[in-house]
Amino acid sequence: MAKLPQQFCEKMKNLLQNEYNEFITGYDNDNYYSLRINTLKGEKEDFQRKDTFCTGPVEWCDTGYYYNNETRPGRHPYHHAGVYYIQEASAMAPVAAAGIQPGDKVLDLCAAPGGKSTQAACRLKGMGLLVSNEIVSSRAKILSGNIERMGIKNALVLNESPADLEKHFPAFFDKIIVDAPCSGEGMFRKDDTAIKEWSPQQVEVCANRQSLILESAHKMLAPGGRIVYSTCTFAPEENEMMVAQFIEKHPEYKIIKPEVHRYFSPGRPQWANGNIRLENTMRLFPHKLKGEGHYVAVLEKTDGDTGRIKYTRTVTDKKSLEEWHKFAKNTLKNIEFKNFYLFGTTLYSLPDNTPDFSKLKVLRAGLQLGEIKKGRFEPSHSLAMALKPENVQQCEYLSLDDERVEKYLTGSEITTDNDSRGWRLVAVDGYSIGWGKSDGNVIKNHYPKGLRIMK
Repeated sequence: MAKLPQQFCEKMKNLLQNEYNEFITGYDNDNYYSLRINTLKGEKEDFQRKDTFCTGPVEWCDTGYYYNNETRPGRHPYHHAGVYYIQEASAMAPVAAAGIQPGDKVLDLCAAPGGKSTQAACRLKGMGLLVSNEIVSSRAKILSGNIERMGIKNALVLNESPADLEKHFPAFFDKIIVDAPCSGEGMFRKDDTAIKEWSPQQVEVCANRQSLILESAHKMLAPGGRIVYSTCTFAPEENEMMVAQFIEKHPEYKIIKPEVHRYFSPGRPQWANGNIRLENTMRLFPHKLKGEGHYVAVLEKTDGDTGRIKYTRTVTDKKSLEEWHKFAKNTLKNIEFKNFYLFGTTLYSLPDNTPDFSKLKVLRAGLQLGEIKKGRFEPSHSLAMALKPENVQQCEYLSLDDERVEKYLTGSEITTDNDSRGWRLVAVDGYSIGWGKSDGNVIKNHYPKGLRIMK
C-alpha cells in the first residue's frame, strides 16, 4: 500500500480522536475478499452444496460470502456462468438496506460496474423494472456486460447524465440507489490509485458533484419512495454533511434506520450540523468489520406529486415475429416472453410498463433475444444466460471436471453423444454458459469471441 496522505491522517486523527490509533493500525490488516451469490441463477443452498472456495458469510448480506483469494473465483467456470458477482463486502450494504421488493421500479443512478445493480436485480426476482445508468460510456459497456452475464431480464442499461435522466423520469421510481462518485478514502487499503488521486480539493469537488446528483435523484423519486445514498469515503463533507444539507433543503424526507444498521457504526451528527437523526445513517469502518470503508443513508420521501410517464410501444405484428416463434417452438419450453421490441433486426423482450426510451442512450433494453434474419432466428448470448436447462428442448450438461468445459470457454467445438440437431444450451453443473449448435456429432461453439478465455 502507498503511503497515506499526511493531510488525510491529520484530518482523521482530529475526527476520531481516541479511536484514531485503532483506525490507523487497521491498515496493517489483511484485505478481505468476498462475492455474492446470484439467486437468479439458482438457490444459494444449491451453490453451497457445490462451493469449494467460500470461507464464511457476510453478516449483513444473506447471499454474501468471503473467500480465500488464492482460489481465484474470477477464473472459475461458475464466474462465466454468472453464478456469483465478485463484490467487496461493505459495498453490499446499500442494497441490503434499501428494502427493495419484487415489482419495484428501481434506478441505480451511478451503476458501473454493476455490483449494486445486479444485487438489486436479485431482490426484484425478475419482476418490476431496473434502470441501470452510467454516465461514462466505457464503464457503461462494462455494466451492460455484467447485466448480461448475470442473466437479468428486466433491466434497461442507459448511458446518460443524472441531469438529463431526470427530464425523462419525473417522480417515477420506488427506490433509487445513489452510489455517488467520491474521494475514495474508504478504499485506500486496497487501491493505491485512490491514495495518489486524493486531495482536500478533490473532496470538495466530489461533494459539489454529489449534491447535484442527489437533486436529480430527488426529482425522479415517487412519493413514499427511498433514496439509498452511499459513498466509499470517510469525509464528512461527502457523508453526514451531504445528508444534513439535503434534508434541510427537502423537509419532506426522513432518515430511515434500516435493519442492517445493527452491524455498523451510527453516523456522526457532530461531524455535520448536530442533527441527531444522522445517527440513523451508517458508517462502515474497516477496523470494526470485515470490509472496507463505506457510508450509507436511507432517505424516505414522505410527500410530493407523482409524475406522468410515456411508455414504450411494443411489437404485436405476428409477421415480424414469425422467425422468433419458430425458434421458440423448436428450442424453448416452460418459458414465455412478451413485450417484444424490434430495433432494426434485433429483437428484445421488455419489462412490463417500460418507459419510453426513444430519446435516451440505451445499451441494453430488457432482454436481448437475438437477431431476426432471413429464414431464421439466431439467439443471443443474453438469452442463453437468462435461461435454465429446464427452459430448453436440448441441453448439453457438463460437469466441472469435464475437459469440454475449458474447450467450450476457449471457443472450440465440443463433441456430444446426443444425436439431436439444432440449437442447444450448454450448461456447467446445471448453470447455463452459452449456446451451441449441434449436427448430431459435434456442437459448434457460439460463445462470444470477446468473452473467450485464453488457451
